[in-house]
Amino acid sequence: MDLLLTNGTVVTMNREREVLVGADVLVQDGRIARVGRNLRTRGAGLRVLDVRGKVVLPGLIHGHLHACQTLFRNRADGLELLDWLRERIWPFEAAHDADSMRASADLTFAELIRSGATAALDMGTVRHYDAVFESARDCGFRLTGGKAMMDAPDGPEGLRESTEDSLAESLALLERWHGTHGDRLRYAFAPRFVLSCTERLMREVARLARERSVRIHTHASENPTEVEVVRERTGQDNVTYFHEVGFTGPHVTLAHCVWLSEEEQRLLRDTRTVVCHCPGSNLKLASGIARVPELLEAGVTVCLGADGAPCNNNLDMFLEMRLAALLHKPRVGPRAMPASQVLEMATLGGARALGLESELGSLEAGKRADLTVVDLSGLHVTPSSPEDVLGPLVYAARASDVVHVLIDGRLVLKDRVLLTLDEASVATSARQHAERLTARVR
Repeated sequence: MDLLLTNGTVVTMNREREVLVGADVLVQDGRIARVGRNLRTRGAGLRVLDVRGKVVLPGLIHGHLHACQTLFRNRADGLELLDWLRERIWPFEAAHDADSMRASADLTFAELIRSGATAALDMGTVRHYDAVFESARDCGFRLTGGKAMMDAPDGPEGLRESTEDSLAESLALLERWHGTHGDRLRYAFAPRFVLSCTERLMREVARLARERSVRIHTHASENPTEVEVVRERTGQDNVTYFHEVGFTGPHVTLAHCVWLSEEEQRLLRDTRTVVCHCPGSNLKLASGIARVPELLEAGVTVCLGADGAPCNNNLDMFLEMRLAALLHKPRVGPRAMPASQVLEMATLGGARALGLESELGSLEAGKRADLTVVDLSGLHVTPSSPEDVLGPLVYAARASDVVHVLIDGRLVLKDRVLLTLDEASVATSARQHAERLTARVR
């Protein structure tokens, strides 16, 4: 069904970064047909959604996520990265079965949609990734993701796999899911990080990713201890090593990149590798603060992500935008990370992280109709002006301000009610499976 969103403030994120007050967005066949004022369009089956007094913006995009971990929320506090993984996360991930993975994914996508997100780049655990794709398929979410690859000989019990099995299962998932459901579901190779993968695996992934034209999604330079161990094992820094094995380029998204040398920053710029900034996670795990203003100034593409629920502990992109906007000002100055730049990271930057910048990230004719409608009339945002909404969106808005969400032109949230997931059932199932996994891990 075609849809006309009318009388809203439209944040286009187009090349001119136009913000149109009292404007309309016409959606036809899952794509944006027109954006402008007074779109007098009539036709059989046209539905009109009055968004007067609200803001229409591109759907927010998480550039780094772990849907498999959402059931572990609030169960892994007070630890730094490597202890967090060894003591809590890897045992929980190893305890997953297909049913608990589906419950975790359903919970994830319900929270993301409610908070205005329409797409994500996700990394699973080693097994049961079909359940994540099945969840995204059924609720209408746009997902690029893949199973975690972990073939290192000293890998954690219950997750360690052979190189052959890791590659075979990844390729099988790619064949089953990549480009399906109107290209809404796409595969990405997801080697976990340097310490969990053999060089043989990474070189083969680099070859296959270029051969199959799919993305690589991994972690890099998140924690000082991790960086030191990588140097001991490889003789190089993370990004330098990744570059050697073929893990750089515009088809690669590296999460975190907190501890970079000048040479690594140059490599990211020159190879056009995408970086995902995860401020909430980096703060909670005491990993550090990525030098994002310098990366952006150097011309590196940077997007935003929440990471996993156990290291955040929520998946609210509005909170991540606020953190990203505020975190760097004490060091760089009050003009650092303006709202416009942060919103670009959460929209166009996220689209680049998915390799879908020609399809997503801005409200322009021909692009897919992934839209979020936000109500800025709440007390915590008042007063705000329709002519100046970027600051309120980044500094003051909350997930609860999201009113409507469209993905591929389909309403998945209307009047703050989920249409493709039953919120009560999702919450009940998540609690039950979380209790079961916790009992297994104890």
